[in-house]
Amino acid sequence: MLVKVYGSSVQGLDAFPVTVEVNAAPGFKFYLVGLPDNAVKESHERIVAAIQNSGFKFPGKTFTINLAPADIKKEGSGFDLPMAIGILATEGIVKQDLLATTMLVGELSLDGSLQPVRGSLLTAVKAREMGFQRLIVPRQNIREAAVVNNLEVYGASNITEVICLLNGMSVIEPTVIDTRREFYDHQDKFDCDFSDIRGQQYVKRAMEVAAAGGHNVIMVGPPGSGKSMIAKRLPTILPPLSLRESLETTQVHSVAGSLKSDTSLIAQRPFRSPHHTISQVALVGGGANPQPGEISLAHNGVLFLDELPEFSRNVLEVLRQPLEDRTINVSRAKYSISYPCNFMFVAAMNPCPCGFYNHPTKACVCTPGQITRYLNKISGPLLDRIDLQIEILPVPFSDLCKLEPGEPSEVIRERVIRARKIQEERFKDSALIHCNAQMTEKMLSQYCVLDEATTAILRDAMVRMNLSARAYTRIVKVARTIADLEGKENIEFNHVAEAVGYRNLDRGSWGE
Repeated sequence: MLVKVYGSSVQGLDAFPVTVEVNAAPGFKFYLVGLPDNAVKESHERIVAAIQNSGFKFPGKTFTINLAPADIKKEGSGFDLPMAIGILATEGIVKQDLLATTMLVGELSLDGSLQPVRGSLLTAVKAREMGFQRLIVPRQNIREAAVVNNLEVYGASNITEVICLLNGMSVIEPTVIDTRREFYDHQDKFDCDFSDIRGQQYVKRAMEVAAAGGHNVIMVGPPGSGKSMIAKRLPTILPPLSLRESLETTQVHSVAGSLKSDTSLIAQRPFRSPHHTISQVALVGGGANPQPGEISLAHNGVLFLDELPEFSRNVLEVLRQPLEDRTINVSRAKYSISYPCNFMFVAAMNPCPCGFYNHPTKACVCTPGQITRYLNKISGPLLDRIDLQIEILPVPFSDLCKLEPGEPSEVIRERVIRARKIQEERFKDSALIHCNAQMTEKMLSQYCVLDEATTAILRDAMVRMNLSARAYTRIVKVARTIADLEGKENIEFNHVAEAVGYRNLDRGSWGE
């Protein structure tokens, strides 16, 4: 007897349907074909134990299970449930009436309970696209899968509940989520605020400019000057995620298996801060079983690298292409996958090995050679890709006690949103460009026209600081953002002057 059950497999940020064909014949053997990986091959023992411990008898027959299409490798444990249901359907324990319109995914425990799987959101999107009426997932994955409308999504705790549902004796109901209400209710709930930061007006202004234009930032300063504190508060002044951005971000985290069971859509921009011991694969993605890396988990959010020189140079250099293209292509012998990585890059570092170069009160004990070697850990090409380079000094204790709380994030965020709306209108005809940091060279000549005075100051800065052509482009983009914050149509002298001031950490001007 032949039974067909439908499951799904995830590759990159896409899912494809898998037809689980179960054929029962006389005998006592078990064959599994269709390019299964080790996790799928081990499903036989899990399925047998789960069926028996759920009160059913495992059929004494020879089963041949084919995972079609047979030329694509099947990975993960999400095929346990459809294979088990197919085996029970050959015995009539499960009715076949609903199998043709139902997609199932789930890992089985030995007691018959269902364990969560990765990529449930992508599976739900594919199920609706393929015309399935219902999707059955483990209960832990129900909230992310139920985001997809026009599809009945059921969350089951064990295989018995799935059997009852398919036999018309359902004890569970489809889950319905008001996606928009939940999304907007969680957009403004932050645990920190810019008002927590005392002083540092220059740095906070730079972060506002960075947020308004989507620019990359590096902060250089001694320990305790507030670099990490400021970086962690950057998401509170960034524009809220749109529903489209939220869905993109949630899909990446769904594939990575990092969504919590109570999460439907990610409502706040991600903030990722990997340790400096991270490997290249963990940063950009890939591996034996490909998964998104930290740069993709930071998609539509912030990637913060603290103590930047402590990262391996090879790890830092792989950031150069993603920072430009905002996507990462992971190509290996057995697969080629693209992940999105449109993130704001924020870095922090000490000015020297001891940390006190240029400190107002503490003496630096490093030699000039040590300082140069320390700074040279960050390559020029990578530094060129960072729009704002800020020197930050600690706030004296005497001033720290007197200062009033700073501007709250809500007020700064309103200014950032106004500037972003100007940019959205400017780039409305460009599908891939959304903020000033993403402008192409052609757009610079169209939207960043400089008069003679601004051109002169920029020319002088290029010569004095020995800046590259890429640095010139960054300065012009930042000046465009500063003009947007002020609501000015044209870039003026003071806008370029401020933008040049944010490049004072370039090699030629360090310490001047």
